[in-house]
Amino acid sequence: MKIHIKKGDMVKVLSGDDKGRTGKVLKVEISKYRAFVEGVNMVSKHTKPNAKNPQGGIIKKEASVHISNLMLVDTKGVATRIGRRSNENNKSVRYSKKSGEEIK
Repeated sequence: MKIHIKKGDMVKVLSGDDKGRTGKVLKVEISKYRAFVEGVNMVSKHTKPNAKNPQGGIIKKEASVHISNLMLVDTKGVATRIGRRSNENNKSVRYSKKSGEEIK
C-alpha cells in the first residue's frame, strides 16, 4: 500500500482527541503505517537523569498517529485527498484532488 504522507507535509487530524488540529509531519514509520505530527497526540514520558537531561523528570513528547487518521492540507489550507499522476518528465507526482494543483 502506498503512503500518501511524507515528512514535512502539513496534515489535519481526522479523528481522536486531537481531531481538527493541524501540524507538520516530523517522522513517518512506513512499516507500521504511523506518523509523528508536531503538537498532536502529546504524551508524558518519565525520564531518569542522564547526560542530556541532568535533572530528569516528566517530558512531553509526540506519540504516533495512524496514517488513516491524517489528511494532507494543500497550499490553500484545505484538507484534500491525494492523487498521483506523471509529469512531463514521466516522474510520479502527488496532486490535490480538490484543486488539481501539484504538491511539492
